[in-house]
Amino acid sequence: MISAYTGTAVRRAEAPLLAEGRGAELMQRAAYGLHAAAASALKTRRGRLYGARLVVLAGSGNNGGDALYAAARLAARGVAAEAVLTAPTAHPEALAAFRTQGGTVRELTEVNAAECAAACLAADAVLDGVLGTGGSGGLRSPVRALAEELNAARERGAGPLVIACDLPSGVDADTGRMPGTCLHADMTVTFGAVKTGLLAGPGAVAAGSIHCIDIGLGDYLGTPDAYRLQEAELARILPVPDRADHKYSRGVLGIAAGSSAYPGAALMATGAALATGVGMVRYLGPEGVARLINLAHPEAVCSTGTVNGTHVQAWLAGPGAGDDEEQRRRAVDAMASGLPAVIDADAVAAAGPGLHPAVVLTPHAGELTALLRSMGEEVSRTDIEGDPVRFARLAAQRTGATVLLKGWATLAAAPTGELYSQAEATPWLATAGSGDTLSGILGALLATDRTPADRRGPGHYARLAAAAASLHGRAGSLAAAAGPVAPSRLDPQIRSLVAEFTAHPGPGIQVSSKSGVEK
Repeated sequence: MISAYTGTAVRRAEAPLLAEGRGAELMQRAAYGLHAAAASALKTRRGRLYGARLVVLAGSGNNGGDALYAAARLAARGVAAEAVLTAPTAHPEALAAFRTQGGTVRELTEVNAAECAAACLAADAVLDGVLGTGGSGGLRSPVRALAEELNAARERGAGPLVIACDLPSGVDADTGRMPGTCLHADMTVTFGAVKTGLLAGPGAVAAGSIHCIDIGLGDYLGTPDAYRLQEAELARILPVPDRADHKYSRGVLGIAAGSSAYPGAALMATGAALATGVGMVRYLGPEGVARLINLAHPEAVCSTGTVNGTHVQAWLAGPGAGDDEEQRRRAVDAMASGLPAVIDADAVAAAGPGLHPAVVLTPHAGELTALLRSMGEEVSRTDIEGDPVRFARLAAQRTGATVLLKGWATLAAAPTGELYSQAEATPWLATAGSGDTLSGILGALLATDRTPADRRGPGHYARLAAAAASLHGRAGSLAAAAGPVAPSRLDPQIRSLVAEFTAHPGPGIQVSSKSGVEK
């Protein structure tokens, strides 16, 4: 599992080491890791390191020093390196080391900004060392114009490889906010710990792939601010039946989804739940939708009953409910049932204060905007997309529920503040029906959860929600290998991933073929 910390926490962790006079040691560790990552990326990009052209954008702080020291090491290995100083001063020792290795230097000004941009565009790679974790606000002129040209080239699939030093300049390290222009990176090499701002909101988009360099802060970092699940955690969370199981013990999920106007939502949610490994689906909804479900999934048990009269381990309600008042009522009853429940799509609007963490709300930014406004918060969709960490946590605190805020990096926030971020999805998943599939996966994980009640800590349901987002994203990425993704056809990829993560030897029962007494 990846643990992330705010930039503030990382600077606090550095403080005792800096007080001991170990600042130069920390910088050299960071610079060495940055140089190694950049060298590897350049070799991959062009086949060899020798002869590559590199431009360093160096600010006045330690981030600029890290970048200059890394570039000096690269220059010593045959890279043609140039430093563009984005401030009147630069880290003096790092600049001297860079010059000693043959690096050339120029200062960025309004007059030569176009020349500096041309040099960056002609390079094989650009090291972004303009701003560090202490930076605030977006980039300012003239470096802003240079960043805009590099960003535009990247959008066209052209330009150099951009490697951010610690974090992309212009991104808030604590939240991922991007208050102005930011230089987008193909890869971010971050030091000491992954920053929360690299896992959420605009920062997650700008960061590219993330590589963390250990510089010795582990004993000083404290409690993480956010987490990202990896394969090992998924393997522990996904359901695996044993020989004593039956359909009820494996978990029964109640689904109140779909309507005459939107029947497909119920089919996709049901299919995804079954593919994830739930023991049984009990569907509640219109008879016409039930017939469609039974044609596609004859194992589902369908009725027009009520939430309170149906025995299940967890509920999924809301996808495709539209204006169907009966489905809307079922969603309200699911929230009030006391059972774990996924509340999705139109049903999110019925949520409010007084829920419990086992209720998982799954809004996108627009639905979260409406929910928060209904509780008196003055917020816009733009606000939420710009600072999703803040608003996911706020919604969880205000409702008491766990909130799964969907986006490029999907966030799962517990009402007690625990936060997970997953970003395995492909942009091809940004399509109608994708959320219905995600809700089916999550519903199955809630229904099959065997964690003892005394071990379901404050962030337990946020962790399950993050696992669902990860599995959904991975399934979409697998499907995207064959072209645009149709969420209704994700079930084979979901099933394949569950099999991969839960693979284990068979029961190992052996029957001897020998007769008589062994001598």
